[in-house]
Amino acid sequence: MKIWNNSPLFRVITALFLLCAVTLSLHFVRVPGSGAPDFPCGSPSQSKATINIASGETGSQIAHSLFSAGVVKSSESYFRVAVGDARSQKVAPGNHEIDLHICATEALTQLLDSSRITGLINITEGAWLSEILPQFYAAQFSKTDVSSALNSLSKPSGFTSIEGLLFPAQYSFASGTPAKMALQSMVDRAVREMKEAGIFSSKEKFTPQQLLIIASLVQAEGNTEDFSKISQVIRNRLTKGMPLQFDSTVHYVKKSRGSVFLSTQSTLIYSPYNTYRRYGLPPGPINNPGADALRAAVNPTPGDWLYFITVAPFDTRYTSDINQFNDWKVEYKKNLRAGKFRGKK
Repeated sequence: MKIWNNSPLFRVITALFLLCAVTLSLHFVRVPGSGAPDFPCGSPSQSKATINIASGETGSQIAHSLFSAGVVKSSESYFRVAVGDARSQKVAPGNHEIDLHICATEALTQLLDSSRITGLINITEGAWLSEILPQFYAAQFSKTDVSSALNSLSKPSGFTSIEGLLFPAQYSFASGTPAKMALQSMVDRAVREMKEAGIFSSKEKFTPQQLLIIASLVQAEGNTEDFSKISQVIRNRLTKGMPLQFDSTVHYVKKSRGSVFLSTQSTLIYSPYNTYRRYGLPPGPINNPGADALRAAVNPTPGDWLYFITVAPFDTRYTSDINQFNDWKVEYKKNLRAGKFRGKK
């Protein structure tokens, strides 16, 4: 009797079968979404679900939320699409209005559509309160509700102003959210960030509010790489009893952006925030600083600098010599006339 499993033909057939099995397995691994239940693409739904995505959520967490809400047919279908599409890393936190019963690819596309984020308020680093409030009104918060909320927010002890306490981030609020709840969440976030930066645990002579004021000044006056040096300049000038003479404080009073030039007349404006006329720190923050500025306010770079000037975009120089500063000022004015600062905010 012939033993087939020892014959060359049997071994060839077996090898071909195994090769086909391995090839088929690799096909399913490489093709995103294959093997996972998914709704057909191109079938728009009249119903929607609100998907809340928190900052830092993983693809698997988002996939679970989509599946639980009935957006996708399986969490695995979205997860496989997300793994195969780098754009999934750009899904913003917030409340997203997403169609029900759609394919995983369309779910990702809708999550990336910022127009589907409800109650979106985006606070940029250095934004003024006066620039933030219109976003609340655009997100359907009433002016009366917002005004009432601003007067009743819970602030940390020793803080007298809301300016500086609305932490820069992207926020999204469901329809009907009270303005006080929305604003308080921003203040609470700011408090957490200030604690992490060391604002409340600093051993310096400055109060937490004064450190927040310093953070707002460095946020307004320089780029991230300059923050800690500007923080030291502030300390040095205060120690010597020199006025800070920061253009940003006058811009804050005038509510003017878009120009690096400040006229002599502008420096004469009467305001407690005008650091050309008033010695010491301004009475409150001049914007809402981000995490880097908060850290720089607590951790200045050691140095004896008293002056700094941005002679060209991304070229900020520091010195303790007034003559050197005046030479750089001439260079700055030359670059200003040449249009090198055109478009700089």
